[in-house]
Amino acid sequence: MPTSITEFVSTPNPNALKCVVSGSLGPGPRSFSSTPPSTSSSRPQPADPLANALLAIPGITSVLIHDSWFTVSKSPDADWKAIKTAVFRAVEHA
Repeated sequence: MPTSITEFVSTPNPNALKCVVSGSLGPGPRSFSSTPPSTSSSRPQPADPLANALLAIPGITSVLIHDSWFTVSKSPDADWKAIKTAVFRAVEHA
């Protein structure tokens, strides 16, 4: 059965959103960031298809993945409506 988002949950951080899913995302926690390390100009791609798909969404700055949920953080100027739509698509195809 494919994994899908069942609920978006607000967090105390207005720039973070918890996404509850059906099914399992595998062992966690796993944390990924789109910010390159200060000592390197290129960021290696995480060996995690879901993290790669989520970090490719414009505005997403980091991802924290647990077994049955994940949290995405966005830049302050990014729009939640556009991000939620893109997150739904990313989860369907990851």
